Amino acid sequence: MTAMPSLLFGAIADDLTGGTELASMLVARGIPTGCTVGLDAPIPSGNLAHVILLKTRVIAASDAVHQVREAADRLVEAGARQIFFKYCATFDSTPTGNIGPCAEALLERLGGGVTLFTPALCETGRTVYQGHMFGGAQLLGESPKRFDPLTPMTDSNLVRVLQAQSKGKVGLVPYLVVDAGAGAIRSAIQEQSARGETLLVTDTIRERDLAAIAEATFDL
Repeated sequence: MTAMPSLLFGAIADDLTGGTELASMLVARGIPTGCTVGLDAPIPSGNLAHVILLKTRVIAASDAVHQVREAADRLVEAGARQIFFKYCATFDSTPTGNIGPCAEALLERLGGGVTLFTPALCETGRTVYQGHMFGGAQLLGESPKRFDPLTPMTDSNLVRVLQAQSKGKVGLVPYLVVDAGAGAIRSAIQEQSARGETLLVTDTIRERDLAAIAEATFDL
């Protein structure tokens, strides 16, 4: 008999659309992936990745943190070796959350000291440079996202946005570092972590930047 693959990658999504997109991307790349909605559905065996879809983007931060912690517990119990937090690709949030509080809750739950934030989706033109998010050639704060009725994004500076909703210190891994590759990114993570920066936004312009960031952080 062929042994069933064990779960390697567990993801927690803050909404159904983004979580489904992530699961679809994994499947498209040949990775056996499961996907469930909410916290009550059982996690099936036999996949390398699993995505739990929540609806935590705009609820109270304390409720979002509780659900994200519970989702992490479920994934860890299922054997996941790494937890990935899927938030909105345009970083939709408010000064009180929910990206920062949930990420910090996951760091605490998993015993991690530092994590990276990479909201860029280069294939759709969503990039980050000097800590500022762009949609194509347009800054996020000058785009239609500034009129969002629930999470108006009026500030393009993600370092500033994330710092407003986080307890830990936020830093930036700048493009010159990212462009230098995985080794440079790992060195920057170590240096910035030593300075007390535990939440690091990454500049990301090209698909190859995403590959370098993934290589640098596969064991976080």
